Amino acid sequence: MSEEKVAIDLSPEFQKNLRDLAKRYRHIRSDLQEMIDELRIGNFVGDRIPNIGSGYRVLKVRLQNRDIQKGKSAGYRLIYQVESPKSVLLLTIYSKSDKEDIDPDDIRKMLKEIYE
Repeated sequence: MSEEKVAIDLSPEFQKNLRDLAKRYRHIRSDLQEMIDELRIGNFVGDRIPNIGSGYRVLKVRLQNRDIQKGKSAGYRLIYQVESPKSVLLLTIYSKSDKEDIDPDDIRKMLKEIYE
């Protein structure tokens, strides 16, 4: 019996940021893979980001960066949207050393570009 997996889509912003980070951090894809596996089975972990707008379930999760050996708090931040119980959109990823936090306005802009 095969269980239906959650579809994972990548926004253009996510793809660009992943490509840029991969130039500096060679393990980023393997660091990210474990989280993608969790999302695929419907385990939507992380903290919900408030003030994004009704109808959007956007979460932020901390990921370890094995290239810097400082744990999750100094690692990556993955921002993703649960579009439905069977569909997730990875919005962006950034390194905590590059950016302290992401503004809800930036997330709203990303969503607007995708859905309008």
